[in-house]
Amino acid sequence: MNKSAHYRASRSERADTGVAVGRAREGAGAGMTASLGSAEAPRHAGRDRHSLTEMMHAPRLAIEAVMPSVDDGRFAAKAIVGETVRVTAVILCDGHDTLAARVCWRPVPPGQEAAAGWHTAPMTLVQPAGNDLWEGFITPQTLGRYEFVIEAWRDVFGTWRNELTKKHAAGVPIALELEEGRRLVFDALDRLGNGNGQPLQDGTGEWHEPPALIQLRQVLAQLDHEPATTAERVDTLLSPETQAAMQQAEAFEHLTRSDCHYPLDVDRERAAFASWYELFPRSQTDDARRHGTFADVHARLPMIRDMGFDVLYFPPIHPIGHTHRKGRNNTLTPAPDDPGSPYAIGSEAGGHDAIHPELGGFEEFRALVRAAHEHDLEIALDFAIQCSPDHPWLAEHPGWFAWRPDGTIRYAENPPKKYEDIVNVDFYAEDARPALWEALRDVVQLWVDEGVKIFRVDNPHTKPFPFWEWLIADIRSRDPQVLFFAEAFTRPAIMARLGKVGFSMSYTYFTWRNTKAELTEYFTRLNESPLRECYRPNFFVNTPDINPVFLQSSGRPGFLIRAALATMGSGLWGMYSGFELCEAAPIPGREEYLDAEKYEIRPRDYFAPGNINGEIAQLNWIRRDNPALQRHTGITFLEIDNERILYFARGTPEQGNVVLVAISLDPHAAQEGHFELPLWWFGLADDAELHGEDLMTGHRWSWYGKWQWTRLTPEMPFGIWRVRAPDQGWRGVA
Repeated sequence: MNKSAHYRASRSERADTGVAVGRAREGAGAGMTASLGSAEAPRHAGRDRHSLTEMMHAPRLAIEAVMPSVDDGRFAAKAIVGETVRVTAVILCDGHDTLAARVCWRPVPPGQEAAAGWHTAPMTLVQPAGNDLWEGFITPQTLGRYEFVIEAWRDVFGTWRNELTKKHAAGVPIALELEEGRRLVFDALDRLGNGNGQPLQDGTGEWHEPPALIQLRQVLAQLDHEPATTAERVDTLLSPETQAAMQQAEAFEHLTRSDCHYPLDVDRERAAFASWYELFPRSQTDDARRHGTFADVHARLPMIRDMGFDVLYFPPIHPIGHTHRKGRNNTLTPAPDDPGSPYAIGSEAGGHDAIHPELGGFEEFRALVRAAHEHDLEIALDFAIQCSPDHPWLAEHPGWFAWRPDGTIRYAENPPKKYEDIVNVDFYAEDARPALWEALRDVVQLWVDEGVKIFRVDNPHTKPFPFWEWLIADIRSRDPQVLFFAEAFTRPAIMARLGKVGFSMSYTYFTWRNTKAELTEYFTRLNESPLRECYRPNFFVNTPDINPVFLQSSGRPGFLIRAALATMGSGLWGMYSGFELCEAAPIPGREEYLDAEKYEIRPRDYFAPGNINGEIAQLNWIRRDNPALQRHTGITFLEIDNERILYFARGTPEQGNVVLVAISLDPHAAQEGHFELPLWWFGLADDAELHGEDLMTGHRWSWYGKWQWTRLTPEMPFGIWRVRAPDQGWRGVA
């Protein structure tokens, strides 16, 4: 179905749009103008949809398959401030006329449906031209919501110009064509002098005419100059200067606009490129009998920074309930000194708006936020909506919760798992709307006001989509720097929906993708529509809840493999503390940690033998030094003759920065194979020279020929090579 609409307006309406408009010559609409500021009422399918009147006013051009788009513009596609966005569309018209198109975009301030001041950028036909795909590029310069539309029209002068060029080259008489061209110029002058190009005032306060108006007057004078030859008139009409001036006086014949204002959510860089480190503040102690504090976390900041992390994430820091408190290893019979799970939020000390007393108070928290900032770290907090039975809300707002027929409260379950220390709110209880929704929003706003701009949200897929769409939009309307990270391990469509309603990034299935086929399929899917437009994957290698089976028996090599896959596979990755020590002891037969830190204080020696601190630091440095590795998109899988080695390339546009990555998926034995170099990316022949640099060691060399060989061992199960053509600098960074 053609999803485009034709818009017309009087010349007086042009000033409302900020976008140049022109005459739309189309049957009954001749003499009218078209603009972004005017729109006919939507046409609905009905019995008269093919009536003569309807079809005479239907758009002659079609604008289809607009991207980036999420559900035909129902949700916003994701973008990063200052980063160029490629906009594409299939644009069609009957006949052989030359077409022209542009993309128009503008920011949309919070609380407003639209803003004045459209920016425009030309669109060009992508080569080869047979697929009718057009592209244009826009670069949002501020955070927040943007919108864009696409306009296309029949390029009258361009069509005439192409025909004149062909006929003149063929020696065909062109006297009439030259007169047609002269009249087109005359009409353009009329448009410029009557509303499409008024005289301008420069910085001196003096008035002057638009350069296009001056140029076209000169063109007419040259055409009307009697001694001018046919060849001279052709040169004048086909000159680049004439073409540029005519574009400024465009007639916009059969102007058609995409039927939707396509939204973009523009985030800061950290929404697409960040390295996360998770720790429990209470475990930052040298004695399991002493509860760690925010002050103790200060001592860890230099090491976390030196490992290359820029986001430091805490599980909930709120008071922990006493009722049904869990003991070590999730037992229902805790010892008197067991600290309980931080996800059982709420006690007599307060709820989501309070801090667990043993961690410190708000002044200590603020000091930690400042100290983290001084170490180039940003604090992220967990937003977990569940409550302990001791949460103040149960006494203050019992109507916010679900109660069973016997009068007891319904605690949280995920059969066969039971969480006796947690109860859930009821979003659609009669007393909960809007009070509960607003209270939860106020909790988030409180921590935003305390300097927290990133929230990892616990199990958002078990809460209503409309709630998240409202809350995220509300918070970001006041501070578009705030990011929301979805902890969602559920069905793919639900995970994508969370991205659509506003979550900046999400946990993924990466944790359970281990074979070459699985990883290739999953990385490829994340790079394709619809996920490419709405879903940013954060490749966490482990979590307090997930001790992956692969790591339980693979030893130090397995941890290196997963670290390389995560850091090289996505611009966003993360690890839970203990990963750098290769902690892997499981509860037998389960993907859970033995002696899980969720239920006890766990001091660690972060310099214990066998740690991979140095390798993690180097991987993070490689990411920061190579723009090609700072997004999850742009991955290309290349050939290697070993199914136990994953081999791919990452490159920036124009191949300014190209990194090759080979990762053995076998933690127990050496793997080797012949692999291809992407010489064609550099315009090189199959036997050409390509320079390489090992980014883990700094060693440099030259390869000769398309096919090369590598051997990866458990001690160093991956290779990361920056490559360049001989005429590029060693860094290879654009």
